[in-house]
Amino acid sequence: MALDSSPVRRSRLLPQLVKFGAVGAVGFVVNLVVFNGLMLTVFSGVHHGTIYATVIATVVAIGTNWVGNRYWAFAAQRQSNTAREGVEFFIVSLAGMGIPLFCVWISHYVLGFTSLLADNIANNVIGLVLGTLFRFAFYRWWVFSPKRAARREANVPAARPNAATVTTTLPTSLSGTPDRGLIGD
Repeated sequence: MALDSSPVRRSRLLPQLVKFGAVGAVGFVVNLVVFNGLMLTVFSGVHHGTIYATVIATVVAIGTNWVGNRYWAFAAQRQSNTAREGVEFFIVSLAGMGIPLFCVWISHYVLGFTSLLADNIANNVIGLVLGTLFRFAFYRWWVFSPKRAARREANVPAARPNAATVTTTLPTSLSGTPDRGLIGD
């Protein structure tokens, strides 16, 4: 790897981080609205209502984030196997859900902070920051990794072309090499 690739890598990482952040902001609003809506209605006064509301709100936000990340933030790196990518996305997201859930549990049951404000801070501030770092890392280096997709495609034996089906293609970049995305730097 050349020494000058670092500025290139950063310049390609920044737009992806901005998109990921925008998708996350929408997911945050969805999570916040669903969580508080449930806490003020369905789970008002319900034992363990905070935990139930956290799980439901996070699952709804995961669905919203799946669409935004797949079709916008990581669109250039998405895999052709949508089902596998979706399963991996939900695995990472559910694992990431454990982080704010753990924060709410500590705040609510260990530290005894039982107000709606304390639950929101544990869930939507501390849990959100830690969960976001975890999810971005795993989305980027596992779920939407072009290296993984390229490895899987390389392991599939290619059919031997016959003379009638051979066609030429244009290069994918000026240098004639394919763009491997952020991961391939």
